[in-house]
Amino acid sequence: MSPKPRLRYSTMPMAGFGDCETGERAERGAACPDLSRVEGALSESLIAPPAERRDHGGYHAASAIRHAATDTDRPQGSAMIEQTLSNNFHEIRDAIRALCAEFPDEYFRKVDEQRAYPEAFVNALTAAGWLAALIPQEYGGSGLGLTEASVIMEEINRCGGNSGACHGQMYNMGTLLRHGSQAQKEKYLPKIASGEWRLQSMGVTEPTTGTDTTKIKTSAVKKDGRYVVNGQKVWISRVQHSDFMILLARTTPLADVKKKSEGMSIFMVDLHEAQKKGLTVRPIPNMVNHETNELFFEDLEIPEENLIGEEGKGFKYILDGLNAERTLIAAECIGDGYWFMDRVTKYVKERQVFGRPIGQNQGVQFPIAESFIELEAANLMRWKACELFDKHESMGAQANMAKYLAAKASWEAGNACLQFHGGFGFACEYDVERKFRETRLYQVAPISTNLIYSFVAEHVLGLPRSF
Repeated sequence: MSPKPRLRYSTMPMAGFGDCETGERAERGAACPDLSRVEGALSESLIAPPAERRDHGGYHAASAIRHAATDTDRPQGSAMIEQTLSNNFHEIRDAIRALCAEFPDEYFRKVDEQRAYPEAFVNALTAAGWLAALIPQEYGGSGLGLTEASVIMEEINRCGGNSGACHGQMYNMGTLLRHGSQAQKEKYLPKIASGEWRLQSMGVTEPTTGTDTTKIKTSAVKKDGRYVVNGQKVWISRVQHSDFMILLARTTPLADVKKKSEGMSIFMVDLHEAQKKGLTVRPIPNMVNHETNELFFEDLEIPEENLIGEEGKGFKYILDGLNAERTLIAAECIGDGYWFMDRVTKYVKERQVFGRPIGQNQGVQFPIAESFIELEAANLMRWKACELFDKHESMGAQANMAKYLAAKASWEAGNACLQFHGGFGFACEYDVERKFRETRLYQVAPISTNLIYSFVAEHVLGLPRSF
């Protein structure tokens, strides 16, 4: 089977490496590798197949979350925010920092240089239990909420890493946990928790429907106990490093539904089997080390039991994943922002020009201070979005606003850090330019700034729809 010619992308603003919440109104063991093994990890573990992903252990989640709040004892409303701000999840933060210390800047710099996947790092996170944080304990996970998951993602980025390599496993859990059948949970969750399987990918965005998800053209037609899928997706990340993907497809033509948000369904796709039977994956080179792809479906057959939830309700279900994605990315941006703050404040205190530190100048101080203020404000909205998600309350507005504030704050912090490092900011060995490229992505993905403005204007302020 030969892939179809690449389609030209729509001139409409697209959500980027993900998708946007549009359409109908939104209603959502062994020790970790030491430094002497980093070089070997780059040449060997980076491309390890799934069966070899379970050798790394270390700072296990269970030992760090004994005192973390769960759904049964979590305070509600303002009490939760107050506890969050005072507690700050020190056990989780300390454990993540200890694990990340085994993967220093040199590791991530080399991974970026080689445009590789940080396999050894993701293995260590998995073996330590961190990527199973949202999976209930009865399935081998920690049973934590999005709040704790956001702390994990934040700390990875604050330590100089890039959560984008593995955050899909976190936000995809929301869809499966809340809408999957008991049989599906029993089949998938234990193996995802153990690291035997990865659920890193979500297939939503298409070349001409990045903005309006309800207009997707990928179809899934039921036939003889199976669904036959045809269509195309784009900006679908981590397919090469995932065993399964959550796929959104139309099961009822748009012309045959009363509401355009109806008639879509979500499926669990076995990526290894699919690539033998009708799925073609085409990588898209891009400015950051972020593996993303075009997908072509030609008569791909998916078993009926892989349908998640009820047929036709996929749009509603997928919002749990999209809202979790935006909230976790907000946390990642906050981590990036604090990384920039740590680096730039240290540098401007030490860098001497004309006999005094450049940090003594207001022209240097003020942009840094402004960025810090914006980061702190974004952090508050992040906590609010997490609180609502964990309470199963409507939180589309908070998820979008948290993502907007955090992405803007991290970008401005990155600008200040790069500017005040001068020429050294462009030197790879300082890591500023790498983190600068990584955080810039989130001005566009998984939902662009302009689309957040449109969402808030329409769904929060009640203004007429602008597109």
